[in-house]
Amino acid sequence: MSDNKKQTSKKVAHLAAESLHDPKASAIKKKLAGSALSQSHTSKQTGAHMEHVAGEVLHSTKYSKETKELAASVLAQSTKDRKPK
Repeated sequence: MSDNKKQTSKKVAHLAAESLHDPKASAIKKKLAGSALSQSHTSKQTGAHMEHVAGEVLHSTKYSKETKELAASVLAQSTKDRKPK
């Protein structure tokens, strides 16, 4: 796998931190927030499982705009050379 040149933006990192501290945030929102924060100021990239989760969130109508924003950030940082299963 190649290094990821993309990083979580300050705006999304702030949203992610707020989400992790919000007791009312859903489990999926917190999971995406943790993934987004782990990719802030690092070359880490999204793993296959989180890539799938983020894709599912983006295709669903039941998630909030903020949750979808986190999902989009996580998905944008996935590797391009992953082979489909």
